[in-house]
Amino acid sequence: MSKDCLLLDAGSGGRASQRLISQCFMRHFSNPLLDRMDDAARLEGLRGPLAVSTDSYTVTPLFFPGGSIGSLAVHGTVNDVAMLGARPLYLSCAFILEEGLPLETLEAVVRDMGEAAREAGVQIVTGDTKVVPHGACDKMFINTTGIGEILADPAPSGHHARPGDAVLVSGAMGDHGLTIMGSRENLSFLTDVRSDSAPLNAMIAEIIKAAGPVHVLRDPTRGGLATTLNEIAEQSGVQIEVDETRIPVHEAVKNGCSFLGLDPLYLANEGKCICILPAERAEAALAAMRACPQGAEAACIGTVGEGKPQVRLRTRIGGQRLLGMLEGAQLPRIC
Repeated sequence: MSKDCLLLDAGSGGRASQRLISQCFMRHFSNPLLDRMDDAARLEGLRGPLAVSTDSYTVTPLFFPGGSIGSLAVHGTVNDVAMLGARPLYLSCAFILEEGLPLETLEAVVRDMGEAAREAGVQIVTGDTKVVPHGACDKMFINTTGIGEILADPAPSGHHARPGDAVLVSGAMGDHGLTIMGSRENLSFLTDVRSDSAPLNAMIAEIIKAAGPVHVLRDPTRGGLATTLNEIAEQSGVQIEVDETRIPVHEAVKNGCSFLGLDPLYLANEGKCICILPAERAEAALAAMRACPQGAEAACIGTVGEGKPQVRLRTRIGGQRLLGMLEGAQLPRIC
């Protein structure tokens, strides 16, 4: 490992690896479980059932308004665990790093990860680092796995939407996807757009506490709101109808999508959730969302009904159209 950038020996398992671990990762991830530096973390006191989720992050660029690949890797996995009505507790992380990566860049990403983990109340307890030759990967890939205790009984699931349920979202759609596009292409007219990347576990706990059993919790990441609602409709065998006028979308996102020919309902979100539950408990859930910073713009956008599994959109002019799943890739490398 040179003074300013990574060399292949930083992934060799020898002294260079130890220096990287101690001088970079341990500075920002230190906690009693990780500090033992064993081959595996010993986790005690976990009460089943447990929620486990894993994800890999390859976003380009590494840093963007509202976050970085580091904070995104924590938020994404924390949120996936929380969507099962669970309290995330522990994360693992694995890095694949390109030879020649500036150490300053790596430390900034690791620092963001450490801060995001502390904000979410989780500990990074084990990990791995590989350094590959220049050109073998695009700067940095990160994998994170999360473990949490399921608090909800029954646990939310994409299979549990029922006719008569209300469909809620915790905030505006499309911020993350359009932010990545603007940052990647240096689009100056998108300077007012920021990623919504954030941990949702505290808000999810408040929703469950205030509203009781929730049928479905999902975070509409890749494929956005429209694709995620289609997944739920197919899993549950129901028809979902949403009202375009009720779906919150920031004005800057609307304008940017209009100019670029994109649909905000298909753009990724990294700090929003869909909540589906009995209609009589919708107001309690909305109040719990709006009491949290991440849910200030929460809204009820539609209902669940009987019929062919599909998603129907009531348009602003009073018509209806089907919202299908995303075909192809609107934006590459968004998470």
